[in-house]
Amino acid sequence: MNKAALVYQDLLQKIDAEVYPLGSYLPSEHQLCELYGISRETGRKALATLAEDGYIQKIRGKGSIVIEHRQYEFPVSGIVSYKELAEKLHIRTQNIVYDYQPDATLPVADFTSLGTELTEAPVTAIKRVRVIDGEPAIIDKDYILKSVVPEVPKQAAEDSLYAYFENQLGLTIGYATKEITMAPATTEDREHLELNKGAYVAVVRSVTSLTDARAFQYTESRHRADRFSFRDFARRTKK
Repeated sequence: MNKAALVYQDLLQKIDAEVYPLGSYLPSEHQLCELYGISRETGRKALATLAEDGYIQKIRGKGSIVIEHRQYEFPVSGIVSYKELAEKLHIRTQNIVYDYQPDATLPVADFTSLGTELTEAPVTAIKRVRVIDGEPAIIDKDYILKSVVPEVPKQAAEDSLYAYFENQLGLTIGYATKEITMAPATTEDREHLELNKGAYVAVVRSVTSLTDARAFQYTESRHRADRFSFRDFARRTKK
């Protein structure tokens, strides 16, 4: 690893540890030279990489200020439970169930764009706020078909639905169809995600099926747009 990369890693660790908190300025190029025993060009490269990666903003005449950078990647093509992802990313999380309806009806209109045949079937409807590092970040609205899962204990919603489906019920989850859009934050979004009027959210709608092709879970996840990025893998196929 070259010197610029080493300086980058050290500064990044200090940003994450809030040695350099949000809104503070990093040492100048001249100060970096003294701190790390490097050339100004090396310090400039380290700062440029931090800026490219979204950790700092260079302000002419003032220096490099630490900006909001806490984004968490959610894989688009995979099926990963929120609890599994939180453990993988080493983030502190909490689930807050703010609406639980064991005898509801599937809101068909919300999922017609996913191209599956839908009927207003009986479901367990669950609304949760996902709190990450002390900040509300996601609203998850889950609708579980009662024909496949007759009941979902509220405790399972507070912990992990997938753990309940797979470990308690022995279901084998196969695949999901997903759609991602951006939308203005609703009153519900603003209330539970602490957003200002005029804010937008990233909306991920999905239909999850078992390996026998039975759709059983319909989910609408509403993400704070300033906290999350979505990642996918694509391979070019030549004709």
